[in-house]
Amino acid sequence: MSRGTVTVVGGGLAGCEAALQLAARGRPVRLIEMRPVRSTPAHKTDRLGELVCTNSFKSEDPANAHGQLKREMRALGSLLLESADATKVAAGSALAVDRGLFADAITAAVDGHPGIELVREEITELPSGPAIVATGPLTSDALSAAISAALGDDGLAFFDAIAPVLHRDSLDESIVFEAGRFDESSDYLNCPMSKPEYDAFIAALKAADVYEGHDWEAVPYFEGCLPIEVMAARGEETLRFGPMKPIGLTDPRSGRRPWAVVQLRREDRAGQMWNMVGFQTRLRTGEQGRVFRTIPGLAQAEFLRWGSIHRNSYLNFPARLSPHGGLRERPDLIFAGQLTGVEGYTESASSGILAGINLDRVLSGLAPAIPPATTMTGALLRYLRDSSPQDFQPMNSNWGVVDPLSEVIRDKQKKREQLAERAQRDFLAWMEAEGIAPRSALAFPGAGQ
Repeated sequence: MSRGTVTVVGGGLAGCEAALQLAARGRPVRLIEMRPVRSTPAHKTDRLGELVCTNSFKSEDPANAHGQLKREMRALGSLLLESADATKVAAGSALAVDRGLFADAITAAVDGHPGIELVREEITELPSGPAIVATGPLTSDALSAAISAALGDDGLAFFDAIAPVLHRDSLDESIVFEAGRFDESSDYLNCPMSKPEYDAFIAALKAADVYEGHDWEAVPYFEGCLPIEVMAARGEETLRFGPMKPIGLTDPRSGRRPWAVVQLRREDRAGQMWNMVGFQTRLRTGEQGRVFRTIPGLAQAEFLRWGSIHRNSYLNFPARLSPHGGLRERPDLIFAGQLTGVEGYTESASSGILAGINLDRVLSGLAPAIPPATTMTGALLRYLRDSSPQDFQPMNSNWGVVDPLSEVIRDKQKKREQLAERAQRDFLAWMEAEGIAPRSALAFPGAGQ
């Protein structure tokens, strides 16, 4: 097939990774970034890969979910990680960077690549030819309208309202019980509260520190999806007659109805991840851990995802996209990055890497390659694909999204080490089986070289 030019829209981490993967495979790339022609409320410069939040890419320890994702990215070749290695600052076990030098390195690597044409302009329509769209959570209004028109009314969300997600293994099974209201089913886990426990929880919640955010992150609150701290501020009983109502539930320890109940809803088929129903919040992450661990049964809770409410344009992936992130009627138009519902710098970049690989495969007449769900990359993609379209919310890297081990390992550190060992083994085997070239074989000029 002829090697026609491929368009990548968005000069963030996902877009730059996608462009490099395509160019490394001999595809001419036209990378379109609207800054500085049109900026966003969050960006301060016109550089590619500008980090608008933290300067940390989190842990490099492979036993940590974020560390394992990095290992998989390094195997494929990652501009983000090579640039981060070249511009890192001391941060213990985390990979943190000088954000100015990092953006300079990303920009130099992309702009200096002979196979990539960097174009500074705003586009207001989806490209008609082969393309990757990775415009992030601050996608322009005009392009957002075009995406909405292509995906339908429920295809694009503009704000997320995320409740925390907990790992089942960290719950106190002597307190938490399975039951649905009025014995409808046992699909929920329940954390029962006495009146003193409820009163103490409400007091802690009211006193907790809330993340105020930037002006551009301001979101409208909807009555059906209020932050839990806002509901608590309305009155002592508001939550007890809202998401924490105990009606239809009986605590098996006492045989009586609790004063209040926190319900947990299954997030995955394996039953490892459980969502705190109705607990969308703007509490700071440290405060979430402190306050929510006062709930009976959650004293040792492991949080796989923290709650949040902020501006975040993202697609309804399970409702509107194919398994590799393409439009169902146009497999050569692939979405990538935070726009697809992944949360985090490395998650977005990883999505861009895979999008670049798969667009090249589609254009070569091959089927898209999707890593197994035992790997972090594959498990995140499965989460996007298999989530309920009715209440789809973004997700970050965590061990709860991957397939569980066949054997039960009680020691948490050993369990994570085993998960990481299996993930890396399966990821490399998947690359070999799909004929995906490793980083060392790519014509991929790294930022640190």
